[in-house]
Amino acid sequence: MNPKPLPLPAIDYDYLEETLLQLLAIPSPVGLTDAVVRYAAGRFEALGIGYELTRRGAIRATLRGRDAQPARAVVAHLDTLGAMVRALKANGRLAIAPIGHWSARFAEGSRLTIFTDHGQVRGTCLPLKTSGHAFGHEVDAQPVGWEQVEVRVDLPATSGEELAAAGLEVGDWIAFDPQPEIQPGGYINSRYLDDKAAVAALLTACKAVRDHGLVLPVDVHPLLTITEEIGSGASAALHGEIAEMVSLDISIAAPGQNTSEHAATICMQDMSGPFDYHLTHKLIALAREHGIPHRRDIFRYYRSDSAAAVEAGNDIRTALIGFGGDASHAQERTHRDALEALTRLVVAYLCSEPVAHRDRRSMGTLEGFTEQLCPADMVVPSTPLPAPDSFLDVPEDAETLETPSERH
Repeated sequence: MNPKPLPLPAIDYDYLEETLLQLLAIPSPVGLTDAVVRYAAGRFEALGIGYELTRRGAIRATLRGRDAQPARAVVAHLDTLGAMVRALKANGRLAIAPIGHWSARFAEGSRLTIFTDHGQVRGTCLPLKTSGHAFGHEVDAQPVGWEQVEVRVDLPATSGEELAAAGLEVGDWIAFDPQPEIQPGGYINSRYLDDKAAVAALLTACKAVRDHGLVLPVDVHPLLTITEEIGSGASAALHGEIAEMVSLDISIAAPGQNTSEHAATICMQDMSGPFDYHLTHKLIALAREHGIPHRRDIFRYYRSDSAAAVEAGNDIRTALIGFGGDASHAQERTHRDALEALTRLVVAYLCSEPVAHRDRRSMGTLEGFTEQLCPADMVVPSTPLPAPDSFLDVPEDAETLETPSERH
């Protein structure tokens, strides 16, 4: 009989919410992430957790365990979607290109900030035909796409030359306003919950380890990446001692999905293929043992930091867990329940034994290797065919019939 798991400590939800709002206050589209990196580094420092930065700013922190290996990583990303100025238009407005993969449908009507070489300018993203008083039904008939929107800049500019004179250039970064709103009932609405809500959950889990003096079996490296939205993510900041990596990200609550905004999600497979069998099932077992609300799901149009890490050549076990969120890459919504469930699952994972102690070595023998199916599980059901002479009539002159060899 397995011993009853030790209860998980309470998490500091006020800290989580404070961290989330502070993260949302810092614009961080891919490529404009220095400020949010500095903030996250300061958060680690305040918790007394050591860290290192890559050249571009991905953070690898360290929580020491009883053993150094096999080390594990828990990763979330600081970067968000955004846009960039593509052209200064003759009408005094800006053509833009997206940063990351998202639909212009969700940019329409949004307030934003353009970061020029000399300062910031405010503006609004609008369809090319906006006013029904000017265009009538054409407003409803225009297509959706990045070629169909433009940025109206809050400057007295009516030409491309006037925009240039005001300091705007092709290649200026654009950050859309997050517009956060936290409801008393626990619902949280905002852009960029992907993935700032998961970053807040990871930092809160680290705080629980520190606050309660939790003893970790092996070293843990919280990782914060800065290019997940363009696909490279955790391809940097890993090292050879890391054997397991769990990505934290938004999970997709939508028709046809099993995810809930009131639970953590354990993803079994995404576009890159199935996640590690043993690590994934370990997380499922931890959620069950600790009574953490959770769902299992498969995401068809989704990839995460885990895919980037494996594609970069890292031989590690990977898994993906997340908070249930509606309208990902749009005006996102989650619930306090999902963030608490995700944070508790991260704490449970940090305190658990590794999948296989053999993983401390990159190569080894069969000794200590994991097992999914035992021989008894591999029996293939098969119905034997009856012998033909048991149901076919035998001709009376069968003995006189020539065999094929006798015909020649």
